Amino acid sequence: MNATATKELFFIPYSIEDLSLLDPTSIPRHVAIIMDGNRRWAKREEIPLYLGHFEGADTLTKIVRAASSLGIKVLTVFAFSTENWARPPEEIASLMDLFHLYLVRQKESMIKEGVRLGAIGNIEGLPLHVKEVLQETIEATKEGSSIQLVLALNYGGRDEITRATISLVEDIEKGLIKKDEITEKTISSYLDTAHLPDPDFFIRTSGEQRVSNFLLWQICYAEVYVTDVLWPEFNEKQLLKAVLEYQRRERRRGG
Repeated sequence: MNATATKELFFIPYSIEDLSLLDPTSIPRHVAIIMDGNRRWAKREEIPLYLGHFEGADTLTKIVRAASSLGIKVLTVFAFSTENWARPPEEIASLMDLFHLYLVRQKESMIKEGVRLGAIGNIEGLPLHVKEVLQETIEATKEGSSIQLVLALNYGGRDEITRATISLVEDIEKGLIKKDEITEKTISSYLDTAHLPDPDFFIRTSGEQRVSNFLLWQICYAEVYVTDVLWPEFNEKQLLKAVLEYQRRERRRGG
């Protein structure tokens, strides 16, 4: 089967009419999402919490494909925070198993669809089986050029800045950098996202009006969009609606 035939197997979620609503010159390059609402959705549906997380994983697959179709180049999603370790042990275990299963099942699709996987956060703090499959999938998808999916795992904005500060101080002590040479660009280069552009657009599902310790440095100029839709119900049409709202705004950087 040739590459063209392979691509035709994947459903393109938008019609020509949908895409005609967009300004192709104003697509956010980097979108960050807090995927909130899996547990509330499960409770509402009166099903086990882990099934809510599984439904959320299915939603992520659809949204990655939709984002790629819209021309978004980087999608960073908050998958597991440093604070999430406080959840019940059985829920944490099911989430770690879900991360492992998701990457195993999605690796070939990512390769075929040009999805390049990345990760931010304190990855060393994750279970070995998750770290191994994460690294395997990152390596297997490194040639992907359609969209980069960045999973924030064991991630916290304050933790990231703390780790970056420690690394910066160590380099100052080694004489690799002088303190009067430190700029915003210098600090950015020590963050987990050093290889990424800052997000243009920040989406949070489930209606909560918080940034929840996510990308605290990076989202300082991002447009913020909050929807009451719970993550398992956030579909391709919801993403299109969000991007259209982004395009209606006049972006300012302190002006």
